[in-house]
Amino acid sequence: MRIIVYGSLRREQGNSHWMTNGQWLGDHVIDGYELYSLGHYPGVIKGMGKVYCEVYRIDATMLAELDALRSKGGEYKRELTSTPYGSAWLYVYQHSMAGRKRIVSGDWLQRDKES
Repeated sequence: MRIIVYGSLRREQGNSHWMTNGQWLGDHVIDGYELYSLGHYPGVIKGMGKVYCEVYRIDATMLAELDALRSKGGEYKRELTSTPYGSAWLYVYQHSMAGRKRIVSGDWLQRDKES
């Protein structure tokens, strides 16, 4: 199975160690989503933008670990989306983004460059 990561789980980010046992397949841009800062990590919601991501092949154990990390408190819900590498799971934020900063570039790695 595959998973899309777009923030702190990306390479060289604070939580990238969670992806150590995954196989990086490549970069990807998903359309129809917007990226927001939730502080030290981001969330995506459906919208009119694009989001820069990485796609990984993972096993069921790793998916369960990521579910525990991302699904606590109902913050995120997984949904299946298409990538050039096949269908992949994407964690979509489930709460309001009111008052949150949108990362207009869609790239978490560029968040500090936006004013």
